[in-house]
Amino acid sequence: MDRSSPVPLYFQLSQQLEAAIEKGRLAPGSLLGNEIELAGRLGLSRPTVRQAIQSLVDKGLLVRRRGVGTQVVHSQVKRPLELSSLYDDLEAAGQRPATRVLRNTTEPATAEVAAALGVAEGAEVLVIERLRLAHGEPMAHLCNHLPAGLLDLDTALLESTGLYRLMRQAGITLHSARQAVGARAASAEEGERLGEPEGAPLLTMQRTTFDDTGRAVEFGSHVYRASRYAFEFQLLVRP
Repeated sequence: MDRSSPVPLYFQLSQQLEAAIEKGRLAPGSLLGNEIELAGRLGLSRPTVRQAIQSLVDKGLLVRRRGVGTQVVHSQVKRPLELSSLYDDLEAAGQRPATRVLRNTTEPATAEVAAALGVAEGAEVLVIERLRLAHGEPMAHLCNHLPAGLLDLDTALLESTGLYRLMRQAGITLHSARQAVGARAASAEEGERLGEPEGAPLLTMQRTTFDDTGRAVEFGSHVYRASRYAFEFQLLVRP
């Protein structure tokens, strides 16, 4: 703690604890010492420690359990807006990603999918529907459409790694994407699938990805739990 800093001590402590949780130094399920122990160990007052802990409880990073103490829960995933896969982002964040493939088949392209992929409406396209989990807990529902014949995607492979990694291994160079981010309330079906109550806030993302020749190679329509997931933006001032 920097006692000469104008930043309040409780905020310094909460930031250090939050960083330890996000970097995996404090794993989900870890128990913090009680307020008296932490205050004594850090040379801080109990109200300061209590305020720091409460700020992380409010963020959903800690939970107070009667008879157990203050416990670390899964941190919120903060994903930068760049051309990367959720699987790779979760893996980089130490979140132990897993995938449950719900569909891996072909179907006629709807008007929306056809327009995104640049194919005729009704043309056969590959559709992959997956549930992405972290630490065994649902994080997102992913639905991706790809042009038929682009690559052969085995269900077992899709459950072991990310789609973009498989595309790159097949020699497809992902170059750019057009993406829209939104939000909506969860339907009963979405809530049941993602472990959220009906009406809970969800983040949505639609992305069309292009290879280095300008060809559309993937159209994704994804839904994320807002309680566990956030998009991060970096904004620059125009010269």
